[in-house]
Amino acid sequence: MNYHYEKLKSGLYLVATPLGSARDITLRALDVLHSCDAIVAEDTRSMRKLLNIHNISINGRPLFSYNDFNGDRVRPKILSLLSSNKAVAYASDAGMPLIADPGYQLSKQAAERGFYVTSVPGASACLTALSLSGLPTDRFFFEGFLPVGKEKRRERLKELAQIPSTLIFYESPKRLTKVFNDLIAVMGENRRAVIARELTKKFEQIISGTLGELYALIQKENLKGELVVLLDRPLSTSLTDTDIRAQLSVVLDKMSLKDASNFVAAAHGLSKRYVYSLALSIRDVSEEK
Repeated sequence: MNYHYEKLKSGLYLVATPLGSARDITLRALDVLHSCDAIVAEDTRSMRKLLNIHNISINGRPLFSYNDFNGDRVRPKILSLLSSNKAVAYASDAGMPLIADPGYQLSKQAAERGFYVTSVPGASACLTALSLSGLPTDRFFFEGFLPVGKEKRRERLKELAQIPSTLIFYESPKRLTKVFNDLIAVMGENRRAVIARELTKKFEQIISGTLGELYALIQKENLKGELVVLLDRPLSTSLTDTDIRAQLSVVLDKMSLKDASNFVAAAHGLSKRYVYSLALSIRDVSEEK
């Protein structure tokens, strides 16, 4: 296929790259990568491979890495190129630049200095996963990567738990078991969830179930590759602690503390541990009387 390449105006071009299949790149992205004066990539090895697949030659143009570790050092070089009226293409390792990607400060500072900044849109892992998940797509909240530490991660999950939208996370296979353990502790076992793995690649896989079911699965199977985790919206988005206590008060007359807690938690997709703590507070108040 022959492409028609046009001269680019100077500025920063945020170029989306394929998630897996190299054919998912857009014609405009190929145009920019062919015609720009310099290419900046999160991973230069992946970029060289992509350029080779599409028969785009470097032709002596600068190609350098920009990531979380060297951003402060490399950014002035890119801004200098823009000051010299160069057209610079920036691409993340896969998907849309700036989405869970180190390019934010580069784009922000380029725009603040008055340089032309534009997006060359294309593949996006979070949107691709959402479209395949079977979960509601009318409202969604993209969180990206959760905190590494357990305490901070659980605090963040508590903040997200009642958002009335499909939640989307990026996650590492190495942390998947720990993250699902925290998801269950905060949100309960019955909330619907999806793991989207290796999107657009040969071994693409969409795994659906409750948090409890998926947790049991990942303990048995070693899931590898790029992962997106999605959660359905809460089963009861308007339920308050007062509502939960009221329901517990009713069932505690007929069930043990543990059974009552499990019953209410399952009915609303809530954390068993959290509902149990509310049940304990009801019992303690009752005993004081």
